[in-house]
Amino acid sequence: MTSLSLDAEQLYSELRAGVGRLLTPETVLVGIWSGGAWLAQRLNADLKTNRPVGTISSTLHRDDFGERGLGGVEATTELPFEIDGARILLVDDVLASGRTIRAVVNELFDYGRPASVELAVMVDRGGRELPIAPVFAAAKLTLPDHQRLSLARESDGRFTFAVKETT
Repeated sequence: MTSLSLDAEQLYSELRAGVGRLLTPETVLVGIWSGGAWLAQRLNADLKTNRPVGTISSTLHRDDFGERGLGGVEATTELPFEIDGARILLVDDVLASGRTIRAVVNELFDYGRPASVELAVMVDRGGRELPIAPVFAAAKLTLPDHQRLSLARESDGRFTFAVKETT
């Protein structure tokens, strides 16, 4: 693993402030499994929205599902509110190609038709393959294609980042 000096807790603070500005009384948070789900849960508690938080998986709608399959992943979609007419704020840890977001939006529309869908991310690392952009990103950075940025959650709930080499 490569060391990268990104302070995940500082970026979380920036994400919290940005999401706080985006929230309306009708907005519901939906975290993308797994890092986005962790972020959405913590944001919901810290911002005291008093609304249920959704979790969404991209697994079944990924364009590489044939290669990856389910892979023993415990990711499931749980949306404890009506999707039709909802104002959805998707939350994710790292945005890269946009393929996960495409898959998640397809999954979301399997449950209904929201009034709007917006995206907030902790890190936008560029390299988009699809025309997808967040309405808020706490940080923007560029990494080589062979490196992957991963969010981790410590036992005390604090966030950290790691850069992993891909093959």
